[in-house]
Amino acid sequence: MAKSRVVFSASLVAALALVAAVIGVVAGRATGSSGGSGGGGGSGGAAAGKKVDVVIKASDSSFWQVMLAGSKQAGGDFGISVSTFGPTSETNIDEQVQLVENSISRGANAIVIAPNSSSALNSAIDRARSAGLKVITVDTAVTTTSDGFIGTDNVKAGQQAGRRMCDLLKALNKSTGKVMIESSVAGIQSLVDRDAGFRQGLAAGCPNADASLQRFNNNDIGTAAAQVNDAVTANSGLLGVFADNNTSGVGAARAIKDNNAAGRLPVVAFDSDPQENAALADGSIKALVVQNPYVFGYQGVVEAGMATVGRLPPRVLDPGAVVADKDNMARPEIKQLLEPPTQKAGA
Repeated sequence: MAKSRVVFSASLVAALALVAAVIGVVAGRATGSSGGSGGGGGSGGAAAGKKVDVVIKASDSSFWQVMLAGSKQAGGDFGISVSTFGPTSETNIDEQVQLVENSISRGANAIVIAPNSSSALNSAIDRARSAGLKVITVDTAVTTTSDGFIGTDNVKAGQQAGRRMCDLLKALNKSTGKVMIESSVAGIQSLVDRDAGFRQGLAAGCPNADASLQRFNNNDIGTAAAQVNDAVTANSGLLGVFADNNTSGVGAARAIKDNNAAGRLPVVAFDSDPQENAALADGSIKALVVQNPYVFGYQGVVEAGMATVGRLPPRVLDPGAVVADKDNMARPEIKQLLEPPTQKAGA
């Protein structure tokens, strides 16, 4: 077995330090709201009462519901009025565009958005900023101007996944052959970077492992399971599977279970949700690269509040990523990332 490692990014420490540092800037003498209602529970400070709309990528994903929980808590802590929205699926780009337009119409002061495209929302974001709204982007950077970006350095996080896959393959004494990349949606920059980083990390220690086999499941668990099942059937020498988001991870784990292949085909996946966590516990996923979407939401609202009162949030902030496995998943610092609070859009 590969040795259990917990890898923290130094930028996570910077993120937490920044949260503490901006309390005086954003909220003044704000008092925390234990309910995290986002309805202006804090008091004092120039940003109190500002309206911030938070738009996630998909309301059907617990990953993004964690981001909403963080944003609602920040609203309650700093007296900022937070409203939450999201399309049902990460493929609904047009619905995200409409949600941005709605924020302009309803007089929001700022938007925190996890874009479903690096470019398709550019015009809507430009219109929002022209109308005076501040825009903080999360997870996926856009190719137009925003007022700040919060997201994992996906190349580095992907490299963590690739190195862990290599360790797992070496533990099985087989590192020559194909490794499948099961991906969600083609062309999403965060996933492109994640996959590129995975290939780099894998190649560094396992140069004979070929990660050119890749499929896209359109963010559908059933499709992901079918694609991994087909790859297992068609490639007798398949070494393992890298799943680059939680949907892909759940589908890959399902296929591995169906083929009774957990002992010979390691799966390394991204993110966490109850199904991925269960797969990590039963061994059908060997490792999860876990981000911190709670900080995405919390820090997004903090930075939006800063921007609305003329302060300058950081241009880029990376909360970092952690590698979780069966050996370390019960540790408090890992468990809180695997089992964070969630909140549904509009709640």
